[in-house]
Amino acid sequence: MDEEFELSKKHEEILGKRAELLEQMEVRHQHQRAKKKEQTTLSKAAQERNAQLLGDLKTLEDKMRMKQPLHPDVLTLETRYWASVEEKLLEWEPFLLGRGPAPRHSRARSPRRRRQEKSVPRDAQDRGLPPRPRKHPAV
Repeated sequence: MDEEFELSKKHEEILGKRAELLEQMEVRHQHQRAKKKEQTTLSKAAQERNAQLLGDLKTLEDKMRMKQPLHPDVLTLETRYWASVEEKLLEWEPFLLGRGPAPRHSRARSPRRRRQEKSVPRDAQDRGLPPRPRKHPAV
């Protein structure tokens, strides 16, 4: 008789744990459904924003095509700019993708840059002050 009572008691405990676990599973399932619904709503909103942005870009591109062509000097500068961007893209790609540090450039400074640095007094550079005016010889 004691054995039956112990088995009955264990059976009740197991049924209680089962009911508790089923309830927890149902609560988790409801949370997952709510989260999925929220993600779906956010995704639809993002798709609508992206579609709007693409439409705006297309409109701007169409407007730019209708404008007068650029001056040849401007076109040359633009071409050179994009060529330099493409040239440096491989070097900067890991940094732009968040996979590495920014590349360090140890190129020599141009003569113009060196002249500008020499013309500014050292104390003005340190304190962020504007450079002092140069004294020009009388003509």
